Amino acid sequence: MDSRIRFLMCAPDHYDVDYVINPWMEGNIHKSSRDRAVEQWEQLHHILKEHAIVDLVSPHKGVPDMVFTANAGLLLGKTVVLSRFLHKERQAEEPYFKQWFEDNGYTVHELPKDLPFEGAGDALLDREGRWLWAGYGFRTELDSHPYLAKWLDIEVLSLRLIDERFYHLDTCFCPLKDGYLLYYPPAFDSYSNRVIEMRVPAHKRIAISEPDAVNFACNAVNVDHIVVMNKASEELKARLADAGFRVLETPLTEFLKAGGAAKCLTLRVTEPVREELHANVSVESRVLRIQGHLLDSGLINRALDLITDNGGSFQVLDFQLGEQRQSTSQADVKVSAPSHEVMESIISHLIDLGAVDLPQDERDVKLEPVTQPGVAPDDFYVSTIYPTEIRINGTWVKVQNQRMDGAIAVTQTPTGILARCKILRDLEVGESVVVDVQGIRTIRKTESREQRNSQEFSFMSSGVSSERRVELVVEQVAWELRKIRDAGGKVAVTAGPVVIHTGGGEHLAQLIREGYVQALLGGNAIAVHDIEQAMMGTSLGVDMKRGVAVRGGHRHHLKVINTMRRYGSIAKAVEAGIIKSGVMYECVSNGVPFCLAGSIRDDGPLPDTEMDLIKAQTEYARLLKGADMILMLSSMLHSIGVGNMTPAGVKMVCVDINPAVVTKLSDRGSIESVGVVTDVGLFLSLLMQQLQKLTSPYIGKVV
Repeated sequence: MDSRIRFLMCAPDHYDVDYVINPWMEGNIHKSSRDRAVEQWEQLHHILKEHAIVDLVSPHKGVPDMVFTANAGLLLGKTVVLSRFLHKERQAEEPYFKQWFEDNGYTVHELPKDLPFEGAGDALLDREGRWLWAGYGFRTELDSHPYLAKWLDIEVLSLRLIDERFYHLDTCFCPLKDGYLLYYPPAFDSYSNRVIEMRVPAHKRIAISEPDAVNFACNAVNVDHIVVMNKASEELKARLADAGFRVLETPLTEFLKAGGAAKCLTLRVTEPVREELHANVSVESRVLRIQGHLLDSGLINRALDLITDNGGSFQVLDFQLGEQRQSTSQADVKVSAPSHEVMESIISHLIDLGAVDLPQDERDVKLEPVTQPGVAPDDFYVSTIYPTEIRINGTWVKVQNQRMDGAIAVTQTPTGILARCKILRDLEVGESVVVDVQGIRTIRKTESREQRNSQEFSFMSSGVSSERRVELVVEQVAWELRKIRDAGGKVAVTAGPVVIHTGGGEHLAQLIREGYVQALLGGNAIAVHDIEQAMMGTSLGVDMKRGVAVRGGHRHHLKVINTMRRYGSIAKAVEAGIIKSGVMYECVSNGVPFCLAGSIRDDGPLPDTEMDLIKAQTEYARLLKGADMILMLSSMLHSIGVGNMTPAGVKMVCVDINPAVVTKLSDRGSIESVGVVTDVGLFLSLLMQQLQKLTSPYIGKVV
């Protein structure tokens, strides 16, 4: 037994589900068996005593959740930060735990009463002692994290929880010995998952499935290379065994009814201090003022929702309500974010709503020079449709030529400073561009959230209603593709950005990688959104894993275009390791030629996009020459152009969710044309599945 490891537990003498403060308690009021709870707790107590020292704190009536000692506070060395419970039902526990800590020689720090923090349930030390993982989003406020860094003198990494089932960090996140991590990624937002991936190497990240997550497999106690938990699947136990850990299962089903398991029932009270490490926290705070008809227009609710939806936290410092209906209101809001990147995203949205710095906090705009024609500096501010002013040398300057999705270029003229919105390709060396989000203000927008959502990429949320079966056509197309490839033939694909939006990009990329595609024809958009997905995990601002729009995601494609313009071409970006996957990556890596034909609607465009349509048509025709089959994937305009260039005798497969498009493109008076009315992402997925079944040589099947 390692005598240095000690845990604090509290017997379940008064345990019951007496109230509902988390989803697990729903429907379980007074449905927990006291006898089974005692039996399960004693079994956990017995297991831990075999591997560590277990201290006990006395239970008290009226605080049934005191059994979950993980929430008592956060300890490092002989210093403890006492919990400030969010719910009044648990606040009565605080003095009992404070007394125990003081009686046992700990220095106790207490947070402000209005700043929730729920101890080691929401703050977990890296088992190597290098930093502190701190959760927020449900029970703990982000503003508590700087206090933790200061009092414990340790680096704090903030992680935002987004699934209400996993309301505490320890319900979905368990640091293990030797730098391993057991966790459930869907419980966190995309930024937090990036933080985790940056700190924990891939081979040490053990991501669990939802069935294991809801059995609270992450709510485990780690002692050396032993992991004690409620329940684990055979797959998870095998993965942990491969990492050198032994799983000890002990049923804790009675405590799951209250939303807790092994980790919740214990508090590790021996956490050694690494003297060479010191405090660091990336949390940023900023106070903004919002004015207008805050209540009638719903503006204040939108602002606060934007803060939390984008990963931040807020505190309303002052609210002055208009005395009459026509009077405006004013709110001063402290905004906190886990990093400057997240803060920049939040502030950019609040600027759109008309939020401004307090007069005493106003700062000049940040400017960086244009060093390459048509390329903005990194972190350039993306303009909106709203009238904008920027602060230069203490004076507010109105931005001219206001437009959406541009950069704000600043030049010095004989008559003074000129600020203009310019599209990226028009930026010139000698100009300066606004970066970051300070020193910018706009006239407040007045439309409702519903109006905003309906305007911004609403087609991405619409469902697919076609029920037409496509398996037979897919089988025929797969056989034909296999025959053409084996014979050294040529297949050309013309594809629109819907391929990426519907999740078909990975399948098209695989087709290219496995030699089924010899030419790719499209427009600026398919390449932009393919690279956006490869670099940022989104397509048209939609998170491709979760299928939900990312706040500020509509700016992602402009960031991608700017990066490609900096490198000069897609191929050079691939060679530099900037693009590591996707359709365009596979084209470059496998020597598959492509042509991107531009149009008047293109942003950027990419440096590879041919904006001279005459040249683009010529290149299209060159790449189509000798094609045995053409796959037309949800791109009406480009497919019409391809169809007009293609002679009879070339097999054509047109896939689109719109029957009118399929009819127009496939009905060419030729038996070689096949139309498929379905979702293009589904079609490509089924096509790849069918191709993978064709492991034997072509045996003569004909489409």
